[in-house]
Amino acid sequence: QVQLVESGGGLVQAGGSLRLSCAASGRTFSNYAMGWFRQAPGKEREFAAAINRSGGSTDYLDSVKGRFTISRDNAKSTVYLQMNNLKPEDTAVYYCAAYRGVYMSGDADRYEYWGQGTQVTVSS
Repeated sequence: QVQLVESGGGLVQAGGSLRLSCAASGRTFSNYAMGWFRQAPGKEREFAAAINRSGGSTDYLDSVKGRFTISRDNAKSTVYLQMNNLKPEDTAVYYCAAYRGVYMSGDADRYEYWGQGTQVTVSS
C-alpha cells in the first residue's frame, strides 16, 4: 500500500501561484511514477501533469504547459506541482496518484493509489 497526502491548496487570485505537495509513505517512493489530476465541479477528472520515477521525464496537459511544473524529491518521498499564472479555469480539486512503473502516464486508469485531494480556487 502507498498512502498519499496532498497539501498546499487554497484560494488565490488570477495570475497568482501555488505549490502543491504530495507526501508518500508505505513503499519505496522511487519505484513509482507519479501524476497530478484535477476535477472541476460538474466535469470529468482530467490529467494535469506526470513524472517518471527518476524525475527525468515529465508531461503536461496542453493548457497548463509553461505554467505548471511537476517535480519530485525521492529522498523526501514527495512530488510537487508548482502552479504559476493561475487562471479561473484551473479551479478544481487536485489529486496526486502513483503507480508502480518506470514511465510517466496520463492515463488515470493506470494509477493504483490516490490521495484525498486538495482544493485549488482561482478567483478572477
